[in-house]
Amino acid sequence: MDKDTQFMLLVIGLPIVGLIYCGLGILVMVNSLWVREHSLISGTLFFLIPATISGLNWVKFSVEKYRR
Repeated sequence: MDKDTQFMLLVIGLPIVGLIYCGLGILVMVNSLWVREHSLISGTLFFLIPATISGLNWVKFSVEKYRR
């Protein structure tokens, strides 16, 4: 995969994945009584899942770049 294809996937794919994630979160909030009753827990999880994934990717790529 060349750099142009990777950049295209980043620019087009990342916002689409974000919209899908937000849509699923809203769908779960509308349909689940437990999520509405425990909004602090579910909101924290809704925030921490993508933040953890992006943080781990950032550290992984930084370590790979530092080793070079």
